[in-house]
Amino acid sequence: MAEENNIRGVAWFLAGLGVGALVGILYAPKSGRETREDLVSGAKEGTEYLRNRTRQAAEQASVLVDKGKEQVGEYVERGREVVDRGRAQWEEFVERGKNLVTDQTGRVTAAVEAGRQAYKTAVVPGETSEPQL
Repeated sequence: MAEENNIRGVAWFLAGLGVGALVGILYAPKSGRETREDLVSGAKEGTEYLRNRTRQAAEQASVLVDKGKEQVGEYVERGREVVDRGRAQWEEFVERGKNLVTDQTGRVTAAVEAGRQAYKTAVVPGETSEPQL
């Protein structure tokens, strides 16, 4: 939007410069040489003005590009931090799960072994029937 306003401003400037030059030529009490010198001078001023405005627009564009790059870099860094945090949490959950499975495996193994021992002590040696309760 600002760039469009700059273009319009330059267009109006050039239009005004042309109208002013035409009016100056028609009503100026100067000689042809003086009038040509004034026209050349006005054209040089207009050219210099355009160069300055073009340079300013390029600088503004450069600043905007730099800001955009900086913001993208910040967003990428934030994304990496979030991914790293998620990965760390996932690894923690997996480790907790492994510990839970290991703990439960140990408890089941101990219960099975206790059941075997109880069965062996309840059965009378030499008998093949069920244990007496």
